[in-house]
Amino acid sequence: MKITVLTLFPDMFAPLKESIVGRAVNSGKLNIETVNIRDFAENKHLKCDDYPFGGGAGMVMLPQPIASAIEAVDPEHMARRIYLSPKGEKFRQEKVFSLLGHDHIVLLCGHYEGIDQRVIDLYIDEEISIGDYVLTGGELPAMVVCDCVARYVDGVISDGSLVDESFSCGGLEYPQYTRPAEFKGLKVPDVLLSGDHKKIDEWRREQSAKLTKARRPDLLKGVEK
Repeated sequence: MKITVLTLFPDMFAPLKESIVGRAVNSGKLNIETVNIRDFAENKHLKCDDYPFGGGAGMVMLPQPIASAIEAVDPEHMARRIYLSPKGEKFRQEKVFSLLGHDHIVLLCGHYEGIDQRVIDLYIDEEISIGDYVLTGGELPAMVVCDCVARYVDGVISDGSLVDESFSCGGLEYPQYTRPAEFKGLKVPDVLLSGDHKKIDEWRREQSAKLTKARRPDLLKGVEK
């Protein structure tokens, strides 16, 4: 899979060179490229923003540099083009799985007060939001999408590690424990030390349902029978 990120600040994506995502890129399982939108500006000073028509605070990103960047990285519109925007559909696990069906994803990072609407109308397939809050730009949301999608690319993480994660089965994941069996007076639940896998599975389902009910009751349909 290839993910192309269009941004005014490509250096912000240095963290994607680390940890699991970095290893996936280095091994060739995933290709993440960052493209500087400013490189496509056709004006003398490489300006990428201007005042909004109709007045108002802030600046709006110009359509020409963005359009030229998109046309350069995806000339035949073979990729899924996504604009990271607080007005977009909320990013959920189901969307991660649907994005895996695309060989190439283009992520557009807005800045300032956003981008010219004509870019969205002409070039964008969908808008995605990572939550009900406003950030200074689309770079952090783009990194979230990259990380979420990268985890499910074949061979990046073992299949067993992906089975019982939060949201994968509809609810939140059960608590996890490791050695030592007792830490600062707190003991690992006896059932996890019992070796009885049936009881362990039952305990995990119960804990998942309990956590989901307390923290995300909207997800209960995924864990209740």
